[in-house]
Amino acid sequence: MGQSTRGLRKKAHAPMTDDVSPATSNQPLPAQVGQAFRPIQASSRSPLDGKRVFIPPMAYGSGRAFAAAFRALGIDADITPPSDHRTRELGARYTSGDECYPAKVTVGDFMRVLETPGIDPSSVLLFMPTAGGPCRFGQYAPYLRRVLDENGYPHTGVLSPSSSDGYGDFGELARPFVRTGWRALVAADILQKILLQYRPYEVHKGSVEAVYEESLDDLCRAIEQAPIHPPVQLKAMRDALVRCRDRFRAIPVRRDPATPLIGIVGEIFCRLHSFSNENLVRRLEEYEAEAWISDITEWIWYTISEQFRRFKLHGKQLTLEAAAAWVRKQVQRRDEHVLLEPFREDFQGYEEPSIDEVLDAARPYLPSDGALGEMVLNVGKAICLARRGAAGIIDISPFTCMNGIVCEAVYPRVSRDLGGIPIRNFYFDGTQSDLDRDLGVYLELARSYQRRAKYQRPLPGLRAAATA
Repeated sequence: MGQSTRGLRKKAHAPMTDDVSPATSNQPLPAQVGQAFRPIQASSRSPLDGKRVFIPPMAYGSGRAFAAAFRALGIDADITPPSDHRTRELGARYTSGDECYPAKVTVGDFMRVLETPGIDPSSVLLFMPTAGGPCRFGQYAPYLRRVLDENGYPHTGVLSPSSSDGYGDFGELARPFVRTGWRALVAADILQKILLQYRPYEVHKGSVEAVYEESLDDLCRAIEQAPIHPPVQLKAMRDALVRCRDRFRAIPVRRDPATPLIGIVGEIFCRLHSFSNENLVRRLEEYEAEAWISDITEWIWYTISEQFRRFKLHGKQLTLEAAAAWVRKQVQRRDEHVLLEPFREDFQGYEEPSIDEVLDAARPYLPSDGALGEMVLNVGKAICLARRGAAGIIDISPFTCMNGIVCEAVYPRVSRDLGGIPIRNFYFDGTQSDLDRDLGVYLELARSYQRRAKYQRPLPGLRAAATA
């Protein structure tokens, strides 16, 4: 097949499913396979006693692992059911239209939970974090609270944990929650990364997805069942990841060095939530491309970096608060290193850039001391991925997202400085679009750039993978 037509022909494929979730996950409020909830003892240490927490999964695997982290502490938790047409219907009913698309999706999914037969709304806690900065995300939790109060659910709780009050909602479980949750997110990001490295090259359709599901079950069991004593828990999770790695390495694959590597940046929910972005990553793979997507922990490292920037700005570098933050940062970095180490060979050439590298790359365009939030991360990460051999960058954002709009204004200069790498914004609001046509055209541009690119792409798992 010639290069001129390769990007316009899609691979034969099974019916479309979530990027990383099973096609059969649409049963109401399912108990995840192999993850029975262990009820807490009568001598409760948490204000969450007797509640069931529902988590909206930005990324399917991360949502499941994070729910397992709750259960590891004796808190009943699960992800919301996979989004569908009812999500959009309820989201539109309970929002005004001025909110961004992720707000509509999360509100819709939460209301689907509450309309489930047999559910006791007073026992439900809806997990909705909050944040400052320029994004409307900081208003999600208070808006959700208003929606619940105005529609007959005053006793349904909204769980918005915050470091500002020491994660008071968790009582004595606050410290183990923070560390267990961090480890769960790191591990889930690792599984998502290796999934995206293998799926475009599988010999037997569906084999990679099956291994991913088996591995995710294994990881969640390890998180939930291991003692929360930090060294024991970390070893259990690392051992589970080693088993996961070995499963992936056994999958027959057929690598193709001509496959373009496409970097995915953008608003964190929309880029990771497959329903919201119309399964864009899977569609890229159908056009014989590989995706490298910015993960969840990137944002956490950014918030840590911002914390230290503010310490410096306010002259607090030598305070006890800054010292405690430094210790937490070192602990988190060590945990991440331990969990990543088994994949060193698999991720050779695919090492995630440090947050300092991302911010330094963005500085000529959006300096981090003059701009805030995902706009800085997206521009910096786009540059880092281009330097790692990406043939193109896609920015996924909700329609009217300020971060996406600012980035779109900056990207032409970034593209020019990188030799003309194609950078394309895709905005989503739940309306239909001809995404296949747009991706086909875009990938022709990416393949053209790849032939003249200064930086050569890595080939995933070359030494570790089984070959067909």
